[in-house]
Amino acid sequence: MSIDLEMEEILNLFFEESFEGLNTMESGLLTLKDGTDRETINTIFRAAHSIKGGAGTFGFMEISGFTHSVETLLDEMRNGTRAITPDALQVLLQSVDVIREMTQSAQAKQPIVMVGADALSGELTRILAQKVPAAASPDSTAANAAATPALAQNSEIHGEVQPPTRDHEPAIAAAAGALEGWRIVFTPDASLFKTCNDPMRIFDELANLGMLEVTANVDNVPSLTDLDPTQCFLSWTLSLHGAVEHARVAEVFDWVEASSKILYEPIYGGERCDVNDRPAVDVPQTAVQRSSGQADLQVVPQNAAKAGAESGSLRVATEKVDALINLVGELVITQSMLSRFAEKFEPEDIESLRRSLAQLTRNTRELQESVMQIRMLPIGFSFNRFPRLVHDLSRKLGKKVELKLSGESTELDKTVLEKIGDPMVHLVRNALDHGLESPAQRLAAGKSETGTLELNAFHEGGSIIIEVKDDGAGLNKERILAKARERGLVESDALLSDEHIFNLIFVAGFSTADTVSDVSGRGVGMDVVRRNINDLGGHVQIFSTQGKGSTIRIRLPLTLAILEGQVLRVGKEIYVASLVSIIETVQSTRDNLSCVAGRTELFKHRTDYLPIIRLHDLFGIEPDSRDIADGLLVVLEADGRRVAMLVDELLAQQQVVIKSLETNFKQVAGLAGATIHGDGTVALILDVPGLIRTFLERQSVQIGRAA
Repeated sequence: MSIDLEMEEILNLFFEESFEGLNTMESGLLTLKDGTDRETINTIFRAAHSIKGGAGTFGFMEISGFTHSVETLLDEMRNGTRAITPDALQVLLQSVDVIREMTQSAQAKQPIVMVGADALSGELTRILAQKVPAAASPDSTAANAAATPALAQNSEIHGEVQPPTRDHEPAIAAAAGALEGWRIVFTPDASLFKTCNDPMRIFDELANLGMLEVTANVDNVPSLTDLDPTQCFLSWTLSLHGAVEHARVAEVFDWVEASSKILYEPIYGGERCDVNDRPAVDVPQTAVQRSSGQADLQVVPQNAAKAGAESGSLRVATEKVDALINLVGELVITQSMLSRFAEKFEPEDIESLRRSLAQLTRNTRELQESVMQIRMLPIGFSFNRFPRLVHDLSRKLGKKVELKLSGESTELDKTVLEKIGDPMVHLVRNALDHGLESPAQRLAAGKSETGTLELNAFHEGGSIIIEVKDDGAGLNKERILAKARERGLVESDALLSDEHIFNLIFVAGFSTADTVSDVSGRGVGMDVVRRNINDLGGHVQIFSTQGKGSTIRIRLPLTLAILEGQVLRVGKEIYVASLVSIIETVQSTRDNLSCVAGRTELFKHRTDYLPIIRLHDLFGIEPDSRDIADGLLVVLEADGRRVAMLVDELLAQQQVVIKSLETNFKQVAGLAGATIHGDGTVALILDVPGLIRTFLERQSVQIGRAA
């Protein structure tokens, strides 16, 4: 592998870990307040520290420089010298957004725009200039009381090397004089160059901290005939002049410390900067640890311009990879069992062949399920964005909101997870703006001034259910119905069920808001939400009680690659319909049939009249019989509408692999794709929402012509 490719892989790893670090910072900042446990702010600080060090190593100085100011503010909070204020937290949250945007630009190899960073740098400078001392805590009081000259030596706390903090520096300086610099002996591992680390970059970073003197040790360099140019045989003695904190010096070596020996010695007033005059103090290095339960599978993004929009990698638990390897082993054994029949087959071997084929079927099914599990991710990855969204939007709207998350470990396919993000954002924004009342309104209604917004996910059958629930005002049926009649969406004397009234909010452009804001009110969004969910093969339901709140329930398939389908036959053609869209199947009698305007056929289904879709007419095929009483009616639901589809016969229910028609042929209205059966025949997969839309459009045209 070339050096360029190795560097590209390391760079991709840096971006991935930076985005993870930013998510860690954001979630930590949202829970941070004065009196928060020390570990929370340490976690936030370490994430910022790693991003800054990595950005500097790869030459992203804009990211490194801005993150340094953020790190300084976090360091003061961490050391207990600054109180954690709402003003500071808001600026830190905005800083996370700016760092994320800068990192996305760097990942996409685009120029890093500094407008946002420059504006926030001024805010950070303003906050750092304000001295807001933290309230003394028992822990910090005890720590300060213990500060002695002995603290000049590093101590290990919870397995991490803790350098002298600012609280201890006065005691150290009093004992040894003012800090004037550092002596550093840097002995890298021989593989330094192979990991694409350049010592000159390290020296340049140190030179930015103060005057630097560098002496190379060439004692270990072999003769020219034995020299391997990919190996590092040098070590360096560095003398840094300047009152620089140990943490700022050590972070320069972040990317090489795990595989190098680095000796630090502080230089205090009156000492000469000669490392050979006295022995150096060996500061133990802390290796970067990864969870042993995780393995990274890198996937090259297909479009670099979309960096950050969708993740280009999967983090997979090692037990899933181990299960996959075990199944491949089982498959190899089964293949070996079957291969012997190719060499010699006797009639008495027929039973052994059946057993081997049955074993192959089991192995193939288990392998398919195991591979699908590789792509399954916890929905918590999508839920993680909402604490920040709720925090910012509730602050803007002047509302008090408590967000409750449950079911974050529920898994679904990565593609579904990425595509459900935008609809979920709109539903949450809608609940905050329209659903939950202001504190004054809630108190007047006898409620707590703090509203509750719940996000819940769980498995039900072969689907995943996602619920967005609030305890707000609920939907006003009378107001929705009046608005719909005003726009001519329903007849003035029409009697609609609650379900039909609630579904009116999904009509494009429909809104009951009195004013238009930058949050909502234009009637744009809910129709897009339902369309996006339908495109994923799911559907959405609304339950609401006025004065008590609303629940929006989304039902989605676990994956888009495999479909749980019902196989149908019309004439000689085979079709597959998603089980999620099928309500039931009935045998009709002529007494349940009627006709409107001489054209539209209706089937009386309990208290409703459902339009009948003749699939053979829609696709131009010859059925077994055109008499509805001779066939079966499959009741389908999509987009809040129900229809009855006429078919000749129901066949098996089975899982099918979806193949795109648009990729291999062209887009066909009413069809979502195709699949191949075991006998090699092709079955078309019905797009139920598209099928209903196509049918209704044709009916409208026919009625218009008749009129």
